[in-house]
Amino acid sequence: MPQDRRQFLATTASAALGLSTLGGVIPTHAAATPRARPGSPLRILILGGTSFIGPYQVEYALERGHEITLFNRGRTNPRLFRGLETLIGDRAGDVRALEGRQWDVVLDNSAQEPEWVELTGRVLRDNVRRYILVSTRSVYSDLSRVPSTADAPVYTIENTPVEPGQRRPYGLRKALCEQAAREAFGARATIVRPGLIIGPGDETDRFTYWPVRIERGGEVLAPGDGTDPVQIIDARDLSEWMIRLAENDTPGTFNAVGPFIPRPFDELLYGIRAVTTAETSFTWVDTDWLLERNVRPYSDLPVWMPARGRNLGFARFDLTPEIEAGLTFRSLAQTTADTLAWWHEQPKERQVLKTGLDAAREAELLAAYRRR
Repeated sequence: MPQDRRQFLATTASAALGLSTLGGVIPTHAAATPRARPGSPLRILILGGTSFIGPYQVEYALERGHEITLFNRGRTNPRLFRGLETLIGDRAGDVRALEGRQWDVVLDNSAQEPEWVELTGRVLRDNVRRYILVSTRSVYSDLSRVPSTADAPVYTIENTPVEPGQRRPYGLRKALCEQAAREAFGARATIVRPGLIIGPGDETDRFTYWPVRIERGGEVLAPGDGTDPVQIIDARDLSEWMIRLAENDTPGTFNAVGPFIPRPFDELLYGIRAVTTAETSFTWVDTDWLLERNVRPYSDLPVWMPARGRNLGFARFDLTPEIEAGLTFRSLAQTTADTLAWWHEQPKERQVLKTGLDAAREAELLAAYRRR
């Protein structure tokens, strides 16, 4: 039977207490991440490998003694990892460089179309032991249950009709990528469904908006009443966990979000502010008032998703299977500090946020809200 928010939080809190009592640990910081080398080195093929999560995977895998091969078009950060074997090709049609080769594990970071997975599957199905696909939380068609799990319904051709000539929606495309991976590799396919991936190196600025905006100081428009839950994932936690899944030859379908107990949105913003020295105040603006003015959750106000309707469980995942499979989380303070440090290292022309409210629109909304 579905649980409501209070029941879910009570259950997860009890679970955390139980693990502590039994001598277990709910990992919340990078220091808890296992650093011991695996029993034997793996030959790992990374499809992509030079953008955002890829470099973190490569660095962690090399640290643990694995042998890495990259496959990509050679266009993104081509000077990165010059000492590694890099096979040049194109997921959309040219995978000849993969023919006749064998690896222990494939990490598929770059699949955007199911046809890409089908093509690499035909070449690799008999030449790899495990295929780990980076999917997305966006595959879910209904997250109204609390808590949410990997069993929630996903988009399919049947429930997501597409007009002829139109591109399939992102969530459907990724769900079909998962299907293609399972058809090619069966139980040797591991599916990882991240939520919003955050941290230094994120070129979308979807999390970065909040540390940068809060560091600027002044009155900050904060959405809702602060109780909407948040579950996100640091790119380094995701990347390092995927390497450990490879080492343990772990099968299954997993959600990659955190923390274990969902974090209320006010805790997110106050936690970010605690890392800065800015004089900042938050004005919490009613959800319906924002929606009536076409302020878009997850876009104009990134990270935030109102917990209602089909998104009631959007950030209320039961992560028990993921924790058991070795997923760990570093602190919000560390992610925030590292993200800000990365941001300040960027060229001036890059230091323009790609998402979120600009200063004028935010001021206009705050003024209107005060006048209501």
